[in-house]
Amino acid sequence: MSERPVHRRGPVRLKGGQLPESTTDQRLLDSRGDADWVHTDPWRVLRIQAEFVEGFGALAELGPAVSVFGSARTKPDDPMYAAASDIAAKLCAAGYAVITGGGPGAMEAANRGASECGGVSVGLGIELPHEQGMNDWVDLGVNFRYFFVRKTMFVKYAQGFIVLPGGFGTMDELFEALTLAQTGKVTSFPIVLFGTAYWGGLVDWLRVTMLADGKVGAADIDMLHATDDIDEAVSYFIAKDDA
Repeated sequence: MSERPVHRRGPVRLKGGQLPESTTDQRLLDSRGDADWVHTDPWRVLRIQAEFVEGFGALAELGPAVSVFGSARTKPDDPMYAAASDIAAKLCAAGYAVITGGGPGAMEAANRGASECGGVSVGLGIELPHEQGMNDWVDLGVNFRYFFVRKTMFVKYAQGFIVLPGGFGTMDELFEALTLAQTGKVTSFPIVLFGTAYWGGLVDWLRVTMLADGKVGAADIDMLHATDDIDEAVSYFIAKDDA
């Protein structure tokens, strides 16, 4: 007998006939249809406020932390799975909590590395149409309805990002961090790209096309640190604190 689909809406778990047809973010952003949204959107502000309060309350005493991003599709036999686990273990040994999106793949690997090290393994989940669920290695988990609330938590409670190979979601978090650092919304915020074969083409394009066309400055590109060495990836955070 196959398992029935599960959907999580914030702290609520739904199955069977209770499965919704859309996510909270979809309903928030969809302005089509009748004008009922005029009356309901103001009330959504209270739910958004509640998500911020819940996240702040759960993470306020977290201490130094690094957010580790990467694909949910990374398989356990992928070298990047082992790399994510090793990176998290070394961050843990250096006194950092590890924050991920709480899902499978590279996120699971990082949470596992932190948890097995005896550190603080944090997962910030998100309501999606196709349920991912929180991986078993998350020791402190918070599920969010709204992407923008979750993104705030990734940045607010981290001293920087380590980004492993990933897809659109990973790219979204990467460029969100770059934009915040470029505009001075966050300071002293290392952004490490792990896996030069994967990220090299992107960094080259930023230099050859975007920088050459005057759309960014050289200092903006220099915010990115690409490496294949785990110790080097972790060193950016240790050096920052020792400076």
